[in-house]
Amino acid sequence: MNYRKLGRTGLDISEIGYGAWGIGKTAWIGANDDESLKALNRSIELGLNFIDTALGYGDGHSERLVGQVVRQQNKPVYVATKIPPKNKKWPAPAGIPSSEAFPADHVIACTEESLRNLGLDTIDVQQFHVWQDDWVDQGDWLEAIQKLKEQGKIRYFGVSINDHQPNNAIKLIETGLVDTVQVIYNIFDQSPEDQLLPACLKHNVGVIVRVALDEGGLTGNITPETTFAPDDFRNNYFRGDRKQQVHDRVQKIAADLNIAVDELPETALRYVLSHPAVSTVIPGMRSIRNVERNMQVGDGRGLPEDKIEKLKAHRWIRNFYQA
Repeated sequence: MNYRKLGRTGLDISEIGYGAWGIGKTAWIGANDDESLKALNRSIELGLNFIDTALGYGDGHSERLVGQVVRQQNKPVYVATKIPPKNKKWPAPAGIPSSEAFPADHVIACTEESLRNLGLDTIDVQQFHVWQDDWVDQGDWLEAIQKLKEQGKIRYFGVSINDHQPNNAIKLIETGLVDTVQVIYNIFDQSPEDQLLPACLKHNVGVIVRVALDEGGLTGNITPETTFAPDDFRNNYFRGDRKQQVHDRVQKIAADLNIAVDELPETALRYVLSHPAVSTVIPGMRSIRNVERNMQVGDGRGLPEDKIEKLKAHRWIRNFYQA
């Protein structure tokens, strides 16, 4: 496993991190705790040392599983979690005051709850689960973050940027107040390359990449005939003719790069890791099979420049999270 600096934090974290949304049993139906624990432990055996979870993943269920595993380790495993907005609105709507989403008392109370769930004394990276750049000069959230740092309850502060809004954190980055950002970045959504990633390089802010496989769209496993469990959120994400759209685009990528479709997951992860601003990518890995497959990609090798250039033509501007 290759390790990279998480921006100004100085933490050396694994190129492949663990995205723990799926094990929270919130939107991915069929998660099994025993299998999830085995997958977490196997990832750490293979060199992973960064796990991203959230208080909102299964009302703390994901945090409790993560904490159970991390407390058993005899080597450092860094944990990032997230505070849900008080108004329970994802993504953060434009124009609302910060006091509706992250008042100081809410920030502190949620952090205390996460610490109890994890069974840890300190959270390595505490993040806001949504963000609006208008909040930089608003409210008392920053006082809460500074207090939590002074108390040793959190080490670093980050934000998870709203879906497909990578520029909605540039102002925050430029203030120097934030240590990390988490963002959607993949072969389809290349927009972070335009402004966000250069800003992170300039200000030494760590970058955590989520949805690098487009909720499964870039695995090559989504076909027009694919079906999901009735309560699986992907029924909405891939509704209508979206499965056909994704399938057609994946076939074009494979043909353009002269690779087999089953090589696409590795290609997608390596594309993200080829950008120098990226610290880690956090695919969801609910099985040992997925862990072992994805962990092989964290070997420090990016994609050849010619493949990166070919993939630029496959940028696809759209938001499947929208109703």
